[in-house]
Amino acid sequence: MKKFTIVSIVAFFVFAVLHAQPVPAEDENIPHLMTFGNKAEPSWGDDDFSQTFFFLIPESFKEPVFIRVFDPDVGGDVDEQNGEWDTRITYEIYGGAGCYTHKDAQETDPTGNYKSGNLLASKSFGQNPRYDNNWYTFGPFNPTEGEYVSKFGGYVVKIIAEGVSGNDGNLYRYYLSTSFNENRPVEGGNAFAYEYSFRMHDNPTEVSHIYPYVDDRTITVKLSNFDWDTDGFIRTVSVARRGQMSPVSGDDRWVEDEFKIFDEEKNTSLDIQFIKKKSPPVKNNNVVINVRNQYNELLPFYVIPIGGVPKYKYNIAVKRKQ
Repeated sequence: MKKFTIVSIVAFFVFAVLHAQPVPAEDENIPHLMTFGNKAEPSWGDDDFSQTFFFLIPESFKEPVFIRVFDPDVGGDVDEQNGEWDTRITYEIYGGAGCYTHKDAQETDPTGNYKSGNLLASKSFGQNPRYDNNWYTFGPFNPTEGEYVSKFGGYVVKIIAEGVSGNDGNLYRYYLSTSFNENRPVEGGNAFAYEYSFRMHDNPTEVSHIYPYVDDRTITVKLSNFDWDTDGFIRTVSVARRGQMSPVSGDDRWVEDEFKIFDEEKNTSLDIQFIKKKSPPVKNNNVVINVRNQYNELLPFYVIPIGGVPKYKYNIAVKRKQ
C-alpha cells in the first residue's frame, strides 16, 4: 500500500502540477544541452557522445504533439568548433513497448539495446545555416505512439541525440509542444533524463541546477561528475540540507561523492547547484553528471522538480538533530 501511495504522489506531481516542457527548463538555468561528434576527445567535456531524454505525456492528453529542437545543426554562432566544421548529429525519436522500460534505455552508456522501442522519426544534421539559432520540428505524434507507463499515468517518448561523425560540439535545446511552429506546452507534460550533458554559463554569477528525485527506497546517493575543469564547486540543497559541498572533477576525469539521505528528503527533489569560480575564468565548460542510489540505480532528473524547487526548512533540520 505504501508503494502505491508514493507512485500516486509522483504521478500527481508530474502530470497535474507541471505544465512546461522546455529542456533545459527555466529553473535549471542551463544554457544548452551538449553532445559532441564521436571523434572528439572526451577532454572537451563529453564522455560518450550520446544523450537520452524522455518526454512524459499524460494519458488524458489526446491531441498530437511535436518535439522541437533548437539549433539542431553543428556550426555557426551557438556550437563549439574544433578545427573545421565536420560533425553530424543524429536525432532519433522512439516510442512503443520498451522505449522507456528496457533497462538499457535507462542507463548512462550508449550500449546494448539503448535504442529500444519503435523508431518514430530521425534526422541527421551537419553544418546548415538554415537551422542556426532556429528550430526544427519533429512530428506530429499521437501520444499513444509512446510507451504507456502506469507509474507515470501516461505515455513516454524517447529522444536520443548522438554524434555520428566529426569532433565539434553541438549545443541545443528541446521543447515538447502542441504546435509545429511555436513552443506551446502540453498541459501536464514533463521531461527527464538519467544523465545530463550540458554547457555551463561563462558568467561566474550564474548558478545552474539539476533536480534529481529521491524516492522512499533511497538511503544513500552517489553523485558523479565528469570534466568539470575544477570550475568552482557543487552544492546540494534540500528541505533538510542547507548546502552540502561536493568535489568537482578536473579535466577529462570522473569524481564521485557519496552521502546519506535524511528521512525528510525522501519523496522530494534535491537541488544540486553548480557554482562557478570567479577567477581564473573558465569558459566553454562542458560537463556531465549523474546520480545513483545504494542499489546502483540512476535517479531521474526532472526538468521541473517534483514538488517544486526544494527549500531548506530550518525547523525540519532542528527536529532531525534532536
